[in-house]
Amino acid sequence: MRRVGTAVLLAVTVGATLTAAPARADGARPLGIDNCTAIACHFDVPAGTYDVTVRLGGATASSTGVFGETRRALLPETAVAAGERLTRSFTVNVRTPEGEPTGPDGTPGLDLTLGGSAPALAGTRVTPARHPRQIILIGDSTVCDQPADPYSGWGRQLPQYLRQGLSVANYADSGESTVTCLADPRLWATVRPLIRPGDLVLVQLAHNDKTTDETTCRAGLEALVAGIRDQGGEPVLVTPIVRRWSNADGALHNNTALLVNGLGVDLPAAIRSVAAAGHVPLIDLTAKTKALVESLGPEGSRAICLYNEKRDNTHTSVHGATVYAGLARDGLLALHLVPEGAVRVG
Repeated sequence: MRRVGTAVLLAVTVGATLTAAPARADGARPLGIDNCTAIACHFDVPAGTYDVTVRLGGATASSTGVFGETRRALLPETAVAAGERLTRSFTVNVRTPEGEPTGPDGTPGLDLTLGGSAPALAGTRVTPARHPRQIILIGDSTVCDQPADPYSGWGRQLPQYLRQGLSVANYADSGESTVTCLADPRLWATVRPLIRPGDLVLVQLAHNDKTTDETTCRAGLEALVAGIRDQGGEPVLVTPIVRRWSNADGALHNNTALLVNGLGVDLPAAIRSVAAAGHVPLIDLTAKTKALVESLGPEGSRAICLYNEKRDNTHTSVHGATVYAGLARDGLLALHLVPEGAVRVG
């Protein structure tokens, strides 16, 4: 892997498979680009954070979305009229492992993939990001960069709502709880030193605290909050998304849906209490997702989760994760944790 600290520039010809000529930085030294096709690009860069600018469009009308690394949604599907070009920018976190912290390493470097109904890429530019602000995610399988369809955590969909200058570093991991997150050295012990002053750290845990007593749950959350603040970061507690487990009347007013565990601990309530006591910003995804699922009804809400595919009422589909990521974005805006100009709305 070649280590670079300067810009990489790539011109892409749509509809052709090619190995692009190397770009030059500072007018002399070539920087390698391994391969680029009409639907994918690979950049031989080390772990880090990169600003990406894409130029979309072609001779015919196009509609292009951009994904990267472990299936992260980096740019929502964007339509461009025939013969026109449109430029969009975003910031990408490149790390190892590139997906879940306990998963495989993935492919070194930065990989981008085009999606959409009629993808067309006219060019792209990748440069090391200067002073990016991180949004670090700590959570479970409902948040993480799920490695395979049809699963998708909402954290995997969040980057598409952010503009250049904000990156998502998703350290959520399947099966984690307020206890295991602290115990596994691949998780909190790895994340903590990466937190920089001004970074936002969103913590959504509870789904796997099925036998955790309230005292232990609160202690785990308080330890995370204290550690984030010690590093100069800003903690944000996030209550867990609901399980789509409705009563006969379609309402979600049972322990399974609302994350009340086997010991009778109301986990969202415990999180709200820790946030209030510690003056920690709170995004109440439990309340937000409950209202959404109930508004859609028992039939309409099936598409939010994986009921049709897996009879799964906990994990979200790509559609559901995208909707829930939008709720998280709205929460960040409502709390004034990110400026309006830093996010994409709609």
